[in-house]
Amino acid sequence: MSVETVVEVLMPRLSDQMEEATIVTWCVASGAAVGRGDALFEAETDKATMAYEAEAEGVVELLVEEGATVALGAPVARLHPFGTELEPAAAPAVPGEAPEPRPGEAPERRPEEATVPPRRGADPARADASPVARRIAAEIGVDLATLAGSGPRGRIVKKDVLAAAAAGAPRPASPPSPASPAADGDPEIVVEALSRAQELVARRMSETKSTVPEFTTSIDLPMDAVLALRASLKQAARDGAVPSINDFVLKAAALALREVPRANGRYREGRFELYREVNVGLAVATDDGLTVPVIRGADEKPLGRIAAEARTLAGRVRDRTITPPELARGTFTVSNLGMFGISSFTAIINRGQAAILAVGGVERRLIPDPETAAPLAASFATATLTADHRILYGADAARFLAALRERLAAPAALLL
Repeated sequence: MSVETVVEVLMPRLSDQMEEATIVTWCVASGAAVGRGDALFEAETDKATMAYEAEAEGVVELLVEEGATVALGAPVARLHPFGTELEPAAAPAVPGEAPEPRPGEAPERRPEEATVPPRRGADPARADASPVARRIAAEIGVDLATLAGSGPRGRIVKKDVLAAAAAGAPRPASPPSPASPAADGDPEIVVEALSRAQELVARRMSETKSTVPEFTTSIDLPMDAVLALRASLKQAARDGAVPSINDFVLKAAALALREVPRANGRYREGRFELYREVNVGLAVATDDGLTVPVIRGADEKPLGRIAAEARTLAGRVRDRTITPPELARGTFTVSNLGMFGISSFTAIINRGQAAILAVGGVERRLIPDPETAAPLAASFATATLTADHRILYGADAARFLAALRERLAAPAALLL
């Protein structure tokens, strides 16, 4: 559908808790004709960097500069009818600068010009490249400083990096040691600017810790049966796709949530809100912090499907192709640090949820044999539930952890 009148493109909601986002890259230039489904821009939220596609056809006019932070629902561009020729002055606003007024007109001050800060951590000497191009260049060893970009306003994009790699572009020199002093001038302190995602995560974690009366409970999960079942599945698998320990925990947690419905809800303004779907979030570590993609309806999916979705979602987080729907509507979160050798830890509740489960690594321990009291070796993993005491009480947390332990002690039922 093409536009017949000027239509404003508003900053969309790219994640459940989003309040604002930063325009990382414009995929088109002002005056370009775009079609429905064409990528307009990449925006960085507290969750990830995501692409936004045009919902209509027309000639695009950019309203804000790359690096601008824009509130949810604020205008970022306009779509004009095909055939419209934009004047040169219709360029993105540079944060902090007002456009030159036309003769006889009063200077116009756009709301976004008064509120958006310059791009965080911007370096004038740094090559202008999209986040994807920068990541690929670092992975395959292409020096961005030697490339000419083909993107909007000469920006280096993915295809430029790949073409340079195929042509044998030079590798970047080893970067010098960081030497950016702190604001107080102490040369022994190096300042590292936060990304937009890191800044928002820091703010929201602080809000949660200061406003949610949380408590924690822990339990030792028996893992011998899970390990034995994984071994048999691995032996039978042809493609090597075997559910991980965390996949078993995700499925067991989803079923435990059905037994303790308030653990699958939240406290909000003096009432309990219980979610109808069991959507379990999977905490995935990235260079910028933590991203939580969501497995929808996890209680109704067999273990094999949960394992496949978890691998796909984690891969999309790490290569920055995760989409807003894959990050939305989480009702509970599982965070696992066992692969790093962590025995146990506590996690901070995600906003809009009642609890989060933190899982440590599997360990062999000596326990007394129930019949002879002789030392017996068994495998366990410690799980710690952090809960919002406004909706969950100690008995509720205990019931959830007991249900989790029961499911993992007889894991064959998780396959269904």
